[in-house]
Amino acid sequence: MVRSIEDQVVVITGASSGIGRETALMFADEGASLVLAARNAEALNEVAREAGTRGAQAHVVVTDTAQWDQVKNLANEAVAHFGRIDTWVNDASVAEYASVEQMTPEEIKRIIEINLIGYIYGSKAAISAMKPNGGGTIINVASVLAELSVPLLSVYSAAKHGVKGFDDSLRMEMKHEDTGINVTTIYPSSINTPFFENARSKLGTMPKPIPPVYEPETVARAIVGAAANPKRDIMVGGAGMMFSLMRKISPALTDFYMLQNSRMYKQQKSNLPDDHQDNLEHGSQGGGRVHGLWGDRSMPSSLYTQVFEMNPNVKRASLAMMAGMALALVRKAAR
Repeated sequence: MVRSIEDQVVVITGASSGIGRETALMFADEGASLVLAARNAEALNEVAREAGTRGAQAHVVVTDTAQWDQVKNLANEAVAHFGRIDTWVNDASVAEYASVEQMTPEEIKRIIEINLIGYIYGSKAAISAMKPNGGGTIINVASVLAELSVPLLSVYSAAKHGVKGFDDSLRMEMKHEDTGINVTTIYPSSINTPFFENARSKLGTMPKPIPPVYEPETVARAIVGAAANPKRDIMVGGAGMMFSLMRKISPALTDFYMLQNSRMYKQQKSNLPDDHQDNLEHGSQGGGRVHGLWGDRSMPSSLYTQVFEMNPNVKRASLAMMAGMALALVRKAAR
């Protein structure tokens, strides 16, 4: 049984900024009780205070999700404070914009630890807490880059592909064991958050999101919706679905499109100077924010996600149409 949102206890990793922060505040508006996790204590306490002004209870647990002992403690703290866990959202992510050759082994390891192993740790901790209560929902925020890949984000793409593979296996295990635990994978397209400011960059400039860009509220609405009515997969942003379908129809032509006139290299490099500050090794400092620097070019919502992804029957009926559109785009790129 899935509880109504106002009765849920929700754990959110990566809650200090961006998607995680906005998700926490949306859950607060719905009356959920929150357990907020990230490495930045100051930013987490800000979120907790704001959640309190919205009438929600919030408990802060500073956590590095790459460390199993800390993730296990996060689950224990949630159960000790609120008695159970109903929904667990894995959202903590880091990135580095660089070629594989430019990256150090330590950087590669750290990206995999947070973006993949941290999700596995979080899911494992959630299962142990949810099973005694008859189930719950695990929501893993992957990326459209779990469905395709782009240059300069190779290790990040590999980690997000890993999240998809992990979720697909975990979902079957939970069903086979009849645990009552749902597993939802969220696939955001480019989102206007501080992610790009916090990423490590070897581009010579600050990175930027590949257009089109959506606001983080779009993803947060999908996460809260999945907590109320669990779904297998939710693609956030019609652009993400189009690129995913292009990749399925013709990987070679999709690569050609991305590399044509160095398209994906140019689209990820901004004109802003790199401040050489990132959250790869250590959490960001000071207060956090929901939104990034790209609001002038972002869309406040995704009609595709609202109409199709949140309504599975409509989504299935639309797949043939989307496949045809993607095929037409691939053929155009090949000319």
